[in-house]
Amino acid sequence: MFDYFYNGSIRKLVVGFGSLFDEIYIKRKLPDQEKLIKVPISYGPKEKFYRKIVELDEGGNRNAVENILPRMGFEITSMSYDGNRKLNSLNKSYVAKEANQTVSYSYNEIPYNFDFTLNIMTRNLDDGHQIVEQILPYFTPDFTITMNFTEIDRKVDVPVILNSVTATDDYEGDMNTRRLLTHTLSFTAKSYVFSKINTLGLIREIKLTFQELTGE
Repeated sequence: MFDYFYNGSIRKLVVGFGSLFDEIYIKRKLPDQEKLIKVPISYGPKEKFYRKIVELDEGGNRNAVENILPRMGFEITSMSYDGNRKLNSLNKSYVAKEANQTVSYSYNEIPYNFDFTLNIMTRNLDDGHQIVEQILPYFTPDFTITMNFTEIDRKVDVPVILNSVTATDDYEGDMNTRRLLTHTLSFTAKSYVFSKINTLGLIREIKLTFQELTGE
């Protein structure tokens, strides 16, 4: 029953979600000029980056800390089946391949909601506000991305819904302790997982048998 297959649909969704935020910059005002700094983004939990910053700070490597922040990290936090978007499971979609003269088909996609968390980590409040203000106007509260998941399921629209925005200020000790400001944005992507793709060959030959009908 459970033959191996892998469409990479979840991985492609993760890449598509992360690409929404890979062209975000902040502007730093220096005494003689203004400098644009690109904010890096990578997959991983907030705790991973927080631990790295703390270790560098405790080691006295302040310059390295300055180079790390600001930074964004995101991860999938949950997946849940969405029965409201379910289609007939027995319906099939087909695509013909002219190169090898075959036909591929798969059964209908299965709707799932994927919850993402985007963490924006900065050293000061203004950096965080600059980043958040470049994101919020596009989500009202959803923003639709178009994904190519499989050779059959191309140009699939996936709404990404912004659920909430929270801000925290993490620091311990005296007033000289380095601060880590975090804005956490919660999203839900209404996407799909896809079944195994099967291949059919073309019908090249048919055999017909005719029988003469005699009336009695």
